[in-house]
Amino acid sequence: MGIGRDVLIVEEWRMPATPYGRAGSGDVLPPPRSFGEEGGRLSYGGYLRLPELLAQQEQRSGASDELLFITVHQVYELWFKLLLHELERIRDAMAEGALWRARHLFRRVHAVEKVLVDQVQVMETMTPQDFLEFRSVLAPASGFQSVQFRELEFLSGAKDPSYLGRLRGAGDAEIARLRRRLAEPTLWDAYLTALSQRGLPVSDEEIMDSLLAVARDRGSYDDLWDLAEDLLTHDETTALWRMRHVQMVERQIGTKSGTGGSSGAPYLRGRTRLHFFPLLWELRAWL
Repeated sequence: MGIGRDVLIVEEWRMPATPYGRAGSGDVLPPPRSFGEEGGRLSYGGYLRLPELLAQQEQRSGASDELLFITVHQVYELWFKLLLHELERIRDAMAEGALWRARHLFRRVHAVEKVLVDQVQVMETMTPQDFLEFRSVLAPASGFQSVQFRELEFLSGAKDPSYLGRLRGAGDAEIARLRRRLAEPTLWDAYLTALSQRGLPVSDEEIMDSLLAVARDRGSYDDLWDLAEDLLTHDETTALWRMRHVQMVERQIGTKSGTGGSSGAPYLRGRTRLHFFPLLWELRAWL
């Protein structure tokens, strides 16, 4: 009897609990519910707004590869939106002295930028003949008019106020965004703030000496050095994307002018020499 009573107590303890105590042999337990079922009002497609998203690939010709062209460029703009979000967070983290957070976010930025470079390969599956089937319907639209890409350049430090006067087809809200980017601090401004917070001078005459001090005293400034390397990787990967982009354009249209009125590949090739952080590249010659 004693042993049986002990077993009964143990078995009762193992029984699942209900809001009214532990379930007995006569209780009817409710069916188990999975995580998220309590709401039951949100679906995968609803959360991502897939019907609206997938309705945006509206073709203007009967060419079979126009869907490819539209999809790739829309995906680029989505990545640009994410990069702007993350680079703003990086800039703010540097200005606040939270260098660890800036470095963490830079890992995400670098991963996305590598995807941008690899994505060029998808466009290169389209032959020049396929592109010519619908290229005429694009004019005067052009990648030159990508406001988000220009925002990325402005935020990174390559500010060009003359671009606003050459931008066609932009709305008032887009022009306002570009003007805000021209007025707000850049990634480089935030990095200089991080240097000054560590007691390093950042005037035009002294900045190279401060960068050299960071490079030569890794024991004291390793976090600042690593962050400078992150900035340089952002610069380098963006330049690599520009190079892959111009190669793709040359493969598609050769030396033809762009649909937006630019010289096409020659204009793009000139942009491949652009650096966001020229002092970090010059630093190598002083080490």
